[in-house]
Amino acid sequence: ALQPETIALRRAIHEEPELGLDTPKTLAKVKAALAGLTLTFKEGASCTGMIAILEGAKPGRTVLLRGDMDALPMPEDTALDFRSKVQGAMHACGHDAHTSMLVSAAKMLYARRDQIAGRILFMFQPGEEGHHGARFMIQDGLLDNPKPDAAFAIHITPNLPAGVVTAKGGAMMASADMFTINVKGQGGHASMPHLAVDPMPVACEIVTAINAFVTRRVDAFDPAVVTVAKIEGGTTNNVIPESVRMTGTIRAISEETRKKVHEGLARLAENVARAHECSAALDIERGFPVTINNNAAVDFIEATVRREFGQGAFIRGNNPVMGA
Repeated sequence: ALQPETIALRRAIHEEPELGLDTPKTLAKVKAALAGLTLTFKEGASCTGMIAILEGAKPGRTVLLRGDMDALPMPEDTALDFRSKVQGAMHACGHDAHTSMLVSAAKMLYARRDQIAGRILFMFQPGEEGHHGARFMIQDGLLDNPKPDAAFAIHITPNLPAGVVTAKGGAMMASADMFTINVKGQGGHASMPHLAVDPMPVACEIVTAINAFVTRRVDAFDPAVVTVAKIEGGTTNNVIPESVRMTGTIRAISEETRKKVHEGLARLAENVARAHECSAALDIERGFPVTINNNAAVDFIEATVRREFGQGAFIRGNNPVMGA
């Protein structure tokens, strides 16, 4: 019965996407949709995150349900009636759906509050796309009182049939770190490379060495992905640059492998550069940690989904994904 409302709110959010930790228009739409419910609302100072608290009729545990509100910095190239009205921003990852689904969950559970033992925290989180929105909300104290005993999040996927839920225990998604390697040599004229110390082939050698490092030094059953996604250096066709800068991403599904890759990249870049009389400096910006699902919580979700929607409605995932 709530489906038309869910769709309408999702499309309204889709039309006005917001980025990062600042999502005031989206939050205003959420507040308007929840206006008729007697909930306790908590907001923080560092971002536009909000917690709505539903108190059940009886004492019990505290469970958190979370939806994310921010969009991606990319244009929308569709002809949809509700396409993005904001240049260079689009809900391409489904957060508009997550937010509207969480609002409808709040409405549905509020109507059954007399049957609920404990309380439910509805967490509307900005800054999921690399901006650490959950961390800011936690630092603001929004999850302190009451502190949740369990937390559940959902993400839509086009890779499964509609009406199917999937989850797995343990490592579900990878950590994500950004790295930069600056290779420094000595500039010169391209016609006389022997009088310069060219950092360009050194940077290329570091890229190929990274590939060998990942396949030869990282356990295939505890994998990592290291991708150099951008290389920049030089100003014109006949001048050897003084330095080359490369950036990329590091993904891992355990903290042990994550640490091993960080140490290995530093060692590799420094020594390949030194072999060619260059220097190399590695900088790593630590991003999201490995997402690890609680096994008991996954079992609970599986039993609930199968009971409510049939045996075929749940598929247990086998492998983690290297997305983060």
